[in-house]
Amino acid sequence: MKRKTLLPTLLLLASFGPAAAQLLQPKPAAYTRADSLRGSLTTPLRTCYDLNYYHLDVKLDPAKRFISGSNLFRFTATQDFTRLQFDLFANLQVDKVLYKGKDVPFTREANAVFVTFPKPIAKGSRDEFTVQYSGNPTVAKKAPWDGGMVFTQDAAGKPWVATACQGTGASIWWPTKDQQADEVDSMLISISVPNGLKDVSNGRLRKTTKLKDGYTRFDWAVRNPINNYDVALNVGDYQHFSDSYQGEKGPLTLDYWVLPENVAKAKTQFAANVKPMLKSMEAWFGPYPWYQDGYKLVDAPHLGMEHQSAVAYGNKYQNGYLGRDRSNTGWGTKWDFIIIHESGHEWFGNNITTKDIADMWVHESFTTYSEALFVETQFGKPAGQEYIHGQRRNISNDEPIIGPYGVNKEGSGDMYDKGSAMLNTLRTVLNDDAKWRQLLRGLSAKFYHQTVTGQQVIDYFNQESGRDFTKVFDQYLRHASLPILEIRFEDGKTLARWVSEVEKFDMPVRVRLKGGEYQFIKPTARWAEIKELAGANKETLEVDTFNFYIGVLVD
Repeated sequence: MKRKTLLPTLLLLASFGPAAAQLLQPKPAAYTRADSLRGSLTTPLRTCYDLNYYHLDVKLDPAKRFISGSNLFRFTATQDFTRLQFDLFANLQVDKVLYKGKDVPFTREANAVFVTFPKPIAKGSRDEFTVQYSGNPTVAKKAPWDGGMVFTQDAAGKPWVATACQGTGASIWWPTKDQQADEVDSMLISISVPNGLKDVSNGRLRKTTKLKDGYTRFDWAVRNPINNYDVALNVGDYQHFSDSYQGEKGPLTLDYWVLPENVAKAKTQFAANVKPMLKSMEAWFGPYPWYQDGYKLVDAPHLGMEHQSAVAYGNKYQNGYLGRDRSNTGWGTKWDFIIIHESGHEWFGNNITTKDIADMWVHESFTTYSEALFVETQFGKPAGQEYIHGQRRNISNDEPIIGPYGVNKEGSGDMYDKGSAMLNTLRTVLNDDAKWRQLLRGLSAKFYHQTVTGQQVIDYFNQESGRDFTKVFDQYLRHASLPILEIRFEDGKTLARWVSEVEKFDMPVRVRLKGGEYQFIKPTARWAEIKELAGANKETLEVDTFNFYIGVLVD
């Protein structure tokens, strides 16, 4: 949710020449071994085992800001090995690693932990080990923008605690294989809290157990694959109410967990937003991906996060983004931004998860775009297009949207609004709304409950659309600048070309003469006459910069 507010200019100026499209690129960052240990997907110490099941069992002491407990790793060996890596932040203590009831040796480097087993584990075998750990986890200073745990109090002075760790990593509070490429197939989350408090985590509440030490344990079963950063702890004096939604796969349970002082507000705000959101998302992206685990909204002491089947909500029961319209069009204050955006991640980020956070654009571009599709569903396509156009005010065009691979580093925050504008540009090029909807629904179906690379998503659009969008994706994702459409007039002719950092860039674009209908032209990287625009001039030529996020230079 790192969002910037620099407004780029769509140029309609005198000709500047080819250099106009060249923006300064950021200098390469220096990455450490710790970055590689955290971000690498290909080390044999990580790829040697495929996760099947976790049982995370944690006891929370809110007063001391202390956690202790264990995590059971159940896995299938993908090769013969005697050593593997899991992850836990260095400020948390690994007390023991148990294998077949006995301690096994381990070493630590940065936030990585390396376990050595007494004998080889054979390829194809299913096995397990348990990590016992304890300590004071990192306290988030400004969640959800930084990772850690949030410790605060509700209006009555009772403890209110939550986790938020996207980007930073789940190992900031629990031991795990902390990368997105290997999602665990299912898990049990057991959180023990002082009596009088409740924990709300992902999945369905299987059991509540009163313990002898003044604590209560809440067992939450997740029956579907889940990525690490989605695993959530929410502890407070929660009150519960529920509803249901008749969706594409039948009845979907809707469960709401809120603080006592928020019950009345929550009933009004959730009723106004959740079912319309689900109707829109299912129409555009296919069935909600977690019918088995249900849908929950949980009061959070931070703005919000897309925790799978337990979306964290902190927008203070108001429409907009903390009451503001990020698009500055008026459409963004007609609905609750956090409910719509964070729930959109159930399809993109949770259902479809990128293997490397360098490809986080798949999560954020499609989810930001889902906001505009929600506006379209509620108020019509022109409203949705206006909302997308208004989002441009937040784009910086500072760095490429795709980040460096293998070092746990995201790309530019433009993955949100520029990514949304890119998708709307692709929809406009395709010029077939029924097919566009089919592509979006097919994307969710093809990669259902899977981890993917960004390239797989690009390949899907190319194959299923029957058009090669590779150069368009390259320009918007791999370069900071916009493609520039250069137009000039010579001897009664209209000439056009694209100036782009992508070699041989060639995207169709819509143009018209004032008062006329838009038509597509197909400029390339070379100057060529646009015969459809014979007789045009600076005063009569109009380029569809409302739907195409491009620069235009006219001479």
